[in-house]
Amino acid sequence: MIPSLTRERGAQRLTIFLFLLPTAALLGLFVVWPITGAAQLSFLDWNGVDEARRFVGLANWRTLVADPIFWRALRNNLGIVVLSIVFQLPIAMALATLLERGGRGLRVHRVVYVFPMLMSTVAVGILFKYVLDPQFGLVNALLRAAGLGSLARNWLGEPHLALAAVVGVVSWQWIPFYMLLFYAALAALPADLREAALLDGATETQYFFRVALPLMKGTVRTACVLSLVGSLKYFDLVWVMTEGGPSHASELMATYMYKKAFAAFDMGYGSTVATALFVIVMAAGLVSVWLTGRGEEPGGAG
Repeated sequence: MIPSLTRERGAQRLTIFLFLLPTAALLGLFVVWPITGAAQLSFLDWNGVDEARRFVGLANWRTLVADPIFWRALRNNLGIVVLSIVFQLPIAMALATLLERGGRGLRVHRVVYVFPMLMSTVAVGILFKYVLDPQFGLVNALLRAAGLGSLARNWLGEPHLALAAVVGVVSWQWIPFYMLLFYAALAALPADLREAALLDGATETQYFFRVALPLMKGTVRTACVLSLVGSLKYFDLVWVMTEGGPSHASELMATYMYKKAFAAFDMGYGSTVATALFVIVMAAGLVSVWLTGRGEEPGGAG
């Protein structure tokens, strides 16, 4: 009986291993190998083209620590993190609540609100690069038509406005994602909870903040972590709209890495920036998960 049970468990382990093997191979090939390769290149002086590679030890890392542009890019990334969480998530929650309470009357809006998320990020960047154009852009044209021409600006060309303009576009594209996330969580709440709260004299606002929101804390935590990690590694839309300019005003760690590795042909230093970006994103993700998960009961809700 025992040998039979042992053979059965061994067969189960083998089946599990065989099912996981393709995924593990893909992760190793496209995730682990590039990360370790970038870490190795961070100790080299290499232009990315020639075969000659010179080991320089920690020279690239010392340069990184003293590089003001890298630290400015990091500050810009952190600014996007804060603004994304402060603006994207509350607006997404408000829209999700509106859709959940609106019933069939807002069925069309469920589709309309999702359109930005369905667009390619590069397409969104190109679209808003024209919308925010200082001469022919829609934003300045509307301001002039409304008699507010004094407010017209070069939204992507002025250092103090470029990053805010980019954050606005990022929020426009990704608010629908978090809206769907929150909408699914709201729709999954038992209807009798709301009915019981209202029968006990609670208002809709009290029900939301005292009943619904506490039950959604797991979803909110997930949204915060996704927003944090996504903001730290953002690249494509910023590159299309500003390329990190003007004067590095909208420079991010990912755009700076691309410039160093593929524009300046300094693959060693570009890999150093990439490795630092990976370490920062990984550390921020782990810390955020730990902080938002403190006080949770093992196996508890949310």
